[in-house]
Amino acid sequence: MRPGRLDQLIYVPLPDEPSRLQILQAQLRRSPVAPDVDLNVIAKATNGFSGADLGFIVQRASKMAIKESIAFDIQRERRAKESGEEDVEMEDPVPEITRKHFEEAMAYARRSVSESDLRRYELFAQNLQQARGFGGFKFPDAMETNGNGSGGNAFGDDGGDDDLYA
Repeated sequence: MRPGRLDQLIYVPLPDEPSRLQILQAQLRRSPVAPDVDLNVIAKATNGFSGADLGFIVQRASKMAIKESIAFDIQRERRAKESGEEDVEMEDPVPEITRKHFEEAMAYARRSVSESDLRRYELFAQNLQQARGFGGFKFPDAMETNGNGSGGNAFGDDGGDDDLYA
């Protein structure tokens, strides 16, 4: 927060439930998710989570699905080798991220922003809003007087063409 480091300070609050749902959907848009996975339930259960926290959940669930698929492949190859049969390529045994993967990922999920941090950031946002300058500044109306009864401008000039250096 040294001068010159940031052009502008901006407070971005934690995402609300609809925003959390959109974050989850965006992070999973290229991932196959089982149809029985209800992202609304996850969004509802993650109140106070940041976008990065939600990303952790998605990444962990995805990695668990990949690890499970690799484990199945290793077991299939081992069985084929033990039986002397040729290993035949089969379709992916774990083609989707399932409820089980998300439930396990949620067991490790945690909020990265504590309640005390959240209060501190909200206080920061209030102070930032108050310090943003002159919220009530307005130019005087052309019909207003300058305080001495004359119709000049706000700087005491009545509009006469007197020479400034005379």
